[in-house]
Amino acid sequence: MTDRIVVVGAGVGGLSAAAILARRGFDVTVLERDALGGKLRQEQVAGRAIDVGPTVLTMPWLLEQVFEAAGASMSSFVRLTPLEVVARHAWQCGATLDLFADEERTADAVGAQFGAREATAYRAFAAYAARIYELTRGTFIEAQRPTIAGMLGVAGRFGPRALKEVDGHRTMWSALQSFFRDPRLVQLFARYATYCGASPLTAPATLNVVSHVERLGVHAVQGGMIAIVDGLSKVAETNGARLRRGAHVEEISTHRGKVTGVRLSGGEVIPADAVVFNGDAHALATGLVGHGVRGAAPETTTPSLSAITLAMVAKQSGFPLDRHNVFFSEDYAREMGALDRGELPDDTTVYLCAQDRPGGGSSERFFVIINAPPTGRSRGPYPEPGLWQERVSRWLSRFSVTLSIEEAAVTTPQTFASRFPGTGGALYGPASTSMWSSFSRAAARGSIDGLYLAGGSAHPGPGVPMAATSGRMAALAVLEDRRSTARWPRTAMLGGTSMR
Repeated sequence: MTDRIVVVGAGVGGLSAAAILARRGFDVTVLERDALGGKLRQEQVAGRAIDVGPTVLTMPWLLEQVFEAAGASMSSFVRLTPLEVVARHAWQCGATLDLFADEERTADAVGAQFGAREATAYRAFAAYAARIYELTRGTFIEAQRPTIAGMLGVAGRFGPRALKEVDGHRTMWSALQSFFRDPRLVQLFARYATYCGASPLTAPATLNVVSHVERLGVHAVQGGMIAIVDGLSKVAETNGARLRRGAHVEEISTHRGKVTGVRLSGGEVIPADAVVFNGDAHALATGLVGHGVRGAAPETTTPSLSAITLAMVAKQSGFPLDRHNVFFSEDYAREMGALDRGELPDDTTVYLCAQDRPGGGSSERFFVIINAPPTGRSRGPYPEPGLWQERVSRWLSRFSVTLSIEEAAVTTPQTFASRFPGTGGALYGPASTSMWSSFSRAAARGSIDGLYLAGGSAHPGPGVPMAATSGRMAALAVLEDRRSTARWPRTAMLGGTSMR
């Protein structure tokens, strides 16, 4: 009898695990109560599809590994366009700076705007971030689970100074201040902490690695980021997995400390030999999907940031936008301090993705993200959608960005809390507040026999390539645990050769 695997949640992590496990001969059923893709989704605004989750792809080789492990080629489903300009940045004083995929072009741009001293500092910072990536790639990003032993192994492999070079002993903010004198450059590179839902005031300096990951290549996905979801779901179904939408899982069932299946909201029971949970690990920890698996994952004590987002169709004039644009607040430390206190800042940084750039047209698709505290469970509703449109337009007008909004859709932390149970609106699982945060993040295996975890709240963390990697790790864990009893033809083990 073929082992039965139920995947709860069809986010990138769940679909990745399903595609791989179905390829390996398992009887796979994916249960999703809403749309496929989880946080990677699109919204229809004025009849046009707008990406309203992740808007950019980095580290595509990690996604390639997932497709290869599922017996497919990513290029058959996902077509990428490398971007020369990583992002355009602007300050209220009138200064602007483009970051490029080419390090020397960025150094020249920094020098032209901020002077030769800061250009030299940028080159030193780039080398420092690249070193962190070299040291952490195998131990953290690609490891099934980071361990103290693995961390100590860094010193054995790279020398005794390596542990210090990982730079987990100081905050991101203090590390950046040791490189840059101009506070605007500190602000720019500190913003990368928010990619993980963290505050640079408390996040470990190790997260400076994110800027290096962007320098390795930023890609737009032709047809929108949803093409990744479409590709993974097609591969999963081709491999034999069944995808059921509108299936609300109320309970993961257990018996004598082992997973036995799931129960849906309508009462249907689906037996399973193993369950891959692609929801927020906090939902497991607090018993939202059954008392039998309560505590099967670590509880989130410090949740990551949430967001207020606007997907809009509008006409734009004034400031020359690129595809990715960041408009900074006057005082970033004050802004982040307010978020750390659970408050919404009065003056906030705005990310604006112009999804039809380069190019554009008379009416364009825009997506705006504003960082917000994860207060989805504890606060009343945020202002009405129309007020957010007015507020964002007012903020951007300080940078000579004029928007004539035709139609917009707004989401708040309450929206995310409702859509993703257990999160309280947090978008990235637990926040990275110290070098030990990675060790407390949920691993591929839950503490209950037959339970596995995938998604942004599990190791290796948030982001499309990381979530896909978590799904691959969950599939590998299932294979390892069930290899002695599996009854399918012998195949090659998981892996991939598309390493940078």
